[in-house]
Amino acid sequence: MVKRWLGRLAYGSRYDDVPWGQRVYVRPGERLAREAQWRLLTRRAPIVSRAAYERTRSLGEIEEFLDCMMCGESRQQPLFEPNGGKGWRYHVVRCPSCGFLYRNPNVRPERLGDLYATGYSNFLTGKYAANRQRRYDLTMRAFSPVFDEGKERRLLDFGSGVGLFLELAEQRGFDAYGVDLSPESVAQANERLSRARTFFGAPQDVPEIAAGGFDVITLWSVLAHLPRPLDDFRLFRSLLGPGGVLLILTVNANSLLLKAYGSQWSGFTKNHLMFYSPRTVRTLLRRTGFAGVAFAPHYGDTIEAGTTRLPAGLVSRLRRNVRLSDGGNMMRVLAFADEEAIGRYGGGPLTVHRLTS
Repeated sequence: MVKRWLGRLAYGSRYDDVPWGQRVYVRPGERLAREAQWRLLTRRAPIVSRAAYERTRSLGEIEEFLDCMMCGESRQQPLFEPNGGKGWRYHVVRCPSCGFLYRNPNVRPERLGDLYATGYSNFLTGKYAANRQRRYDLTMRAFSPVFDEGKERRLLDFGSGVGLFLELAEQRGFDAYGVDLSPESVAQANERLSRARTFFGAPQDVPEIAAGGFDVITLWSVLAHLPRPLDDFRLFRSLLGPGGVLLILTVNANSLLLKAYGSQWSGFTKNHLMFYSPRTVRTLLRRTGFAGVAFAPHYGDTIEAGTTRLPAGLVSRLRRNVRLSDGGNMMRVLAFADEEAIGRYGGGPLTVHRLTS
């Protein structure tokens, strides 16, 4: 209430018609204020040992306590307590060494399927699905020409859900496969698809997928769901053929919206486990054998599709602040398996950051 009153005092009603997700990017001075707010929070929040942290938290049936997956640091900096208001609540900590944000306690890998066993496909086909294919298309355009032509190229969609992306992939000519942990979603996907096929389980359990040689692997809003990311990304690297690339779309833990709204950030959802920034996703890729990475800013689907109601001046301001700050509330990443991939796709507007061991 106090923050809303202060916002009204500073800006009046000029930005009342701007959606909440865009206000932090268009209100004058707010970007700098939110960055300062984040620096103050991370300086003041206490840092505790893992043992001390465990004494303050109860452990659920399917949970375990973790050290930082990116650097191994055992100390914790408790920051947030997301609460969906529908029977779920969890704690998010920050690694004081590398800045990685993760849920702690977290879900044990062998119990991950519990989160998707029933009802998840209904979520994927409800309001959530309404504009998904538009988002996929916008992201593929941002990383052109990787997705322009799929003929004679193998693609794996990891966490393929009900097949919304695989449908687009087969339309572009890819020899496309998918895997998912929701049996309901897999069944619905295979009803939707004509040539592509999706399977229930892990990639290594499906002979057609375990054979590898993929030109493209995609993770659409999947990275935040992985309890053992280093193991998974080593597997992805092994499944890519020479010149292969890995696309990631995930929530951005460097987002101004996180810095503004804290525990109420939209990226804190029921099944999300870990939260990456451009810095920590680089660490993940470097440690798992990728040669390079490129990022594409995400200005918002309505901005990029040209359907926003924002005046042109505010659109320009939003784009500028996204570029100057966080890259957007969603992070779009293209990882290159090797130098051949960098040579093939690293030109044009993409700036490739090489990853060294």
